[in-house]
Amino acid sequence: MSTVLVYSDDDRIRERVRLAIGRRPDPELEPIDFLDAAEGAAVTHTVGQGGIDLCILDGEAKPSGGLGLARELRDEVDDMPATIVLVARRDDAWLGRWSRADALASRRADPVELTDLVIRLLRERAAATSVQAAPGRPELSH
Repeated sequence: MSTVLVYSDDDRIRERVRLAIGRRPDPELEPIDFLDAAEGAAVTHTVGQGGIDLCILDGEAKPSGGLGLARELRDEVDDMPATIVLVARRDDAWLGRWSRADALASRRADPVELTDLVIRLLRERAAATSVQAAPGRPELSH
């Protein structure tokens, strides 16, 4: 099961994201278990506990915007999950770079765009996890 944390202070945004993606966006991936967060502190706590594969953060949320949260988490969490930040305008792409999010998506939660990003990032995370857990992998030395 993949765990996706969806953060927004607006429950309609969280609902729109969950509906856009669905529980099984790709038959090659495990079903998604969604966790909702309406406050930035809940995001920080939940991600810090581990077990999150992907965060979808609302860049327009108040008082803690998803852009600032993405940057803060990237600085503080060792096993940082992949991160998508939802932005209202494409002109905010520079803020996405500043936040060090893995991807940006429209806050309108276009189902095709968002699902494609989720599938790509979950596949990348699964591949990275399987490489780390591969038995008999030789150690690298300097």
